[in-house]
Amino acid sequence: MLKFQKKFVNKPWGYEEVWATCSRYAGKIIVIKPGCSLSRQYHKHKEETIYVLEGHMRLEVGDKNSGIQVTHLDPGCVAHITPLTVHRFCAEDDEVKLIEVSSPEINDVVRVEDSYGRVKN
Repeated sequence: MLKFQKKFVNKPWGYEEVWATCSRYAGKIIVIKPGCSLSRQYHKHKEETIYVLEGHMRLEVGDKNSGIQVTHLDPGCVAHITPLTVHRFCAEDDEVKLIEVSSPEINDVVRVEDSYGRVKN
């Protein structure tokens, strides 16, 4: 059995702990600070499923042109995001902790909108 070195990545909205990466899948623990949101984004190839462990998360799907659908996810809820789906994860009142399992393209992020100035034109 080979050991995998976990990778801790600070983000302006919280942090990610990457606990698995290989040629077929990736796994992360994502923690979002209260009142913070990830960028509104989509992935060209990456497909992901999230499982909310703690907190109450707002999931936004869509964009300003097509309309934004909002779903609230409590602990134990699961959401699946397919490639090209514009989405955003938000922590409203409390910290949100979730597990993300995805295809391996963890750097496949196209930011549409971002509160931290990370959108590239």
